Amino acid sequence: MRVPAWLIVAAAVVVAFPFAWGLGIDVAVLLLGPEVGVFPVVTILLALGAAVSFAIAPWLTPAKRLAILAAGTVAVWLL
Repeated sequence: MRVPAWLIVAAAVVVAFPFAWGLGIDVAVLLLGPEVGVFPVVTILLALGAAVSFAIAPWLTPAKRLAILAAGTVAVWLL
C-alpha cells in the first residue's frame, strides 16, 4: 500500500511549523544576541513562509521534502 503524495505533503507542512519556529529563534539570537526582544516575530514569520513554500514546492519528491524538513527540525532544536 502506497501513501498518497498529498498526505506526505501535508505532513511536510506540519513539520515545517516547528522547523520555522526554531530557525526563526536561532536566526534572531545569531543576529542580536540573547536580548532579542520582539525581533523573533519577524524572523519566525519569514522562516515560516520559506519552510511552507519549500514543503509545497514541486522541486523534490514529497518524501524527500518531508525528510529534509524533519532532519532540519531535529538539527535546529538540537542547536
